[in-house]
Amino acid sequence: MAEHGFAFTADTFRTLAQETLALAKKGGATASEVNVSEGFGLTASVRRGEIDTLEYNRDKDLSVTVYLGQRSGNASTSDFSPTALAATVKAALDIARFTAEDPCAGLADRDRLATEFPDLELHHAWPLGADEAVELARRTEAAAFAVDGRIANSEGASVGCQEGHFIFATSDGFMGGYASSRHSISCAVIAGEGEGMQREGWYDCRRAPADLDSAEDIGREAGRRAIARLGARKIPTCRVPVLFAAPAALSLIGNFAYAISGGALYRKTSFLLDTLGQPVFPAHVQIVDDPTIVRGLGSSAFDNEGVATQRRELVRDGVLQGYLLSSYSARKLGMESTGNAGGSHNLLVSGGGGTLEAMLRRMGRGLLVTELLGSGVNYVTGDYSRGIAGFWVENGEIAWPVEEVTIAGNLRDMFHNIVAIGDDVLPRSAKRCGSVLIESMKVAGR
Repeated sequence: MAEHGFAFTADTFRTLAQETLALAKKGGATASEVNVSEGFGLTASVRRGEIDTLEYNRDKDLSVTVYLGQRSGNASTSDFSPTALAATVKAALDIARFTAEDPCAGLADRDRLATEFPDLELHHAWPLGADEAVELARRTEAAAFAVDGRIANSEGASVGCQEGHFIFATSDGFMGGYASSRHSISCAVIAGEGEGMQREGWYDCRRAPADLDSAEDIGREAGRRAIARLGARKIPTCRVPVLFAAPAALSLIGNFAYAISGGALYRKTSFLLDTLGQPVFPAHVQIVDDPTIVRGLGSSAFDNEGVATQRRELVRDGVLQGYLLSSYSARKLGMESTGNAGGSHNLLVSGGGGTLEAMLRRMGRGLLVTELLGSGVNYVTGDYSRGIAGFWVENGEIAWPVEEVTIAGNLRDMFHNIVAIGDDVLPRSAKRCGSVLIESMKVAGR
């Protein structure tokens, strides 16, 4: 389709970045940084075999941050004309003149900037036409309906392909960028039996379309999961082991990543404040942040400030080894940037478990959580309360689905009480963690 392909070359972006930096210097900026980007994509959704939405997107942006000593200002534009660039730089300078001085503001330290840019295979074009995308979505939904006659309705199936590229440059001489892609297939259906209705879905997301699970496999899994939830019951309030299935376990790892991020730490809004070098998990838990994984959804040679990234042990044998820091948060904490401006990269979590079936047998009796509902996390105290959907487990096997249940605890205690982490990792996320078994949690039912 004509919409495919970038409208600008990397060389054009480099020229625009250099021109913008020159304008900032001419306007009196003591330092500056600029990010130039464009992206495009196609999303096709069908519902009950009919086209629901068909959307093309294409956008471009230039953002500049200028520093007047330790005052900063930022402005952006989607117009790359010389007049627009000059006006954008002037707007950023005007903002900087009226902001308060911040002793931690400024570019990343020059000696920490990336100098090597390995090919991590982050860009894989998917020249998918609208007709092809719609047909792929129809195949996905049809596979879900074919699972069982009790699948009575659909929330739709979607196919999305997105590509983009950027150049980031600073007045200190850094310039780097790359192209990337992110493609996905998803489906959600509704199963019905009697008066009971249950919704479930499944999806996959990868850099390369060739790595995606097939449309049929995704649809069948969505249908299977919806059927499995029919006949859900309430359970009495109790305290039992809780096993977070891999998709739900990613939320726990996200809670951990936030709690060790620089912004939460210097604002003192983290329940893991001042825990560096202390046990946060049991000794069998290991967590690595690895930006070097080929085709990884969180891979990059440098962070949002140009700081070189590297593979880091965040948790070794349960002990917290490091934080996730940008240059600004590092200065606020009296530390050094860890190359995490923009957050974690690929979080790899392991912890002595096996397959989901092995984890169920290990738990014996308790609650399997497959979906988290609502939000109930207090990051200051670690208090945790979430609605869930899932299954009751007896004798190491799934007994029946459950609904209208809430689990509660404290994240600090939950992390310490992790019995095992499975190897049933889903590669569709930058957080790679299998199912997580927690020794005991409060379960509120009827």
